[in-house]
Amino acid sequence: MTIREFKMPDVGEGLTEAEILKWYVQPGDTVTDGQVVCEVETAKAAVELPIPFDGVVHALLFEEGTTVDVGQVIISVQTGSGEAAEAPAQEIPAPAEAEEAAPAARQPVLVGYGVSESSTKRRPRKAPATAVAAQNGTTAPAAAAPAAPAAPVAPAVPAVPAQPTGERPLAKPPVRKLAKDLGIDLASVVPTGDGGVVTREDVHAAAAAAIAPQAVPAAAAPAAAPAPAAEAVAVSAAAPAADASARETRIPVKGVRKVTAQAMVGSAFTAPHVTEFITFDVTRTMKLVQELKADPDLAGLRINPLLLIAKAVLVAIRRNPDVNASWDEAAQEIVLKHYVNLGIAAATPRGLIVPNIKDAHAKTLGELSESLSSLVATARDGKTSPADMQNGTITITNVGVFGVDTGTPILNPGESAILAVGAIKLQPWVHKGKVKPRQVTTLALSFDHRLIDGELGSKFLADIAAVLEHPRRLITWS
Repeated sequence: MTIREFKMPDVGEGLTEAEILKWYVQPGDTVTDGQVVCEVETAKAAVELPIPFDGVVHALLFEEGTTVDVGQVIISVQTGSGEAAEAPAQEIPAPAEAEEAAPAARQPVLVGYGVSESSTKRRPRKAPATAVAAQNGTTAPAAAAPAAPAAPVAPAVPAVPAQPTGERPLAKPPVRKLAKDLGIDLASVVPTGDGGVVTREDVHAAAAAAIAPQAVPAAAAPAAAPAPAAEAVAVSAAAPAADASARETRIPVKGVRKVTAQAMVGSAFTAPHVTEFITFDVTRTMKLVQELKADPDLAGLRINPLLLIAKAVLVAIRRNPDVNASWDEAAQEIVLKHYVNLGIAAATPRGLIVPNIKDAHAKTLGELSESLSSLVATARDGKTSPADMQNGTITITNVGVFGVDTGTPILNPGESAILAVGAIKLQPWVHKGKVKPRQVTTLALSFDHRLIDGELGSKFLADIAAVLEHPRRLITWS
């Protein structure tokens, strides 16, 4: 029998960690090369990880909700013949058993557990839920709270009502970090986990008690309030349960939300932003949308105003190619792009992401529609890959879907401009010398003034509006 280990891979350029969102396998399950075994969330997106070999799952070394560094072993698999499939978690001896055995006979079974003659003993800690379940011949789902790496299975330790006096409180690294972030002394927290381990819920209970001690006893772990399915992935045990008497709630920022926040701060204080606005009549474009929906040649495609707005942006870039550029800080150069990777800002349960349509400038209207539909569907499912969000050149953000008239969007880092599309509303408008109800919208263009000066930015924005006001220019200006 051979135990092979699968480490957390670098699923994106320069990423150093990822959070395990969901395990698709349990100890004892048979896996094959290429089978997806878990879903992880990096700082850029949610990604499914396939196992690179065949075998039987021996142990899951981290529970769902745990943030794992790239390069750490996350799952071990028994390959070849063997009888451990029936009791996968029993192959590794408990720490106490290993210490009692002769040091010379001890064999390396996991990274970090090689031959050692040290007699140093550690207090027994709680074994992973998956390993304990496998040892008992049952299968249990991974706990929602983050956990430390799975150590060799230890004997069960009876729960204790409080931390032993003078000893360091038992808690997993993510729980210790949470307590530090919330300003909670672990020694003052009453543990409810098996073996006297402090859990996330214990820390949140202590934090809530500190805010409203008369309403939340320190010994009570607050029950997590049920959340909509779409919200559950975004929160992922990051937020404590809401309490009616609590005046504040702290939500740790991580993953996509954390990186988005950092990127926006970097962009706002690095690129000199300028924002211009234009309000105009899009009645003809709205009529064209309805005509295209009825066109049998476009049957099965998603036709909406965003599609024609994207096409108008591409036409305007063709007329003003210098807007499609980036700033090279190291070389102090402007890099003109002869391709357009058109970004579409998408609000997802995990936060705002900006995937882009590669080589959008070369696509027909039908191809652009298919790319938009695929991009939106993938983003909503949380399956956008890091590659889909890299190398964008210009972005569109549609704030109109929320009923907002306009805004001053912040540039996606590394891009030259971002166009905010406001709500399209029926408004009184002067048309052919008379006031009539017309479909009107406002566009806001933010751009990097190092790349685009006021004249170029104004021409670019005016061209986008001109195409949407008279959509025949999609043909005459192409």
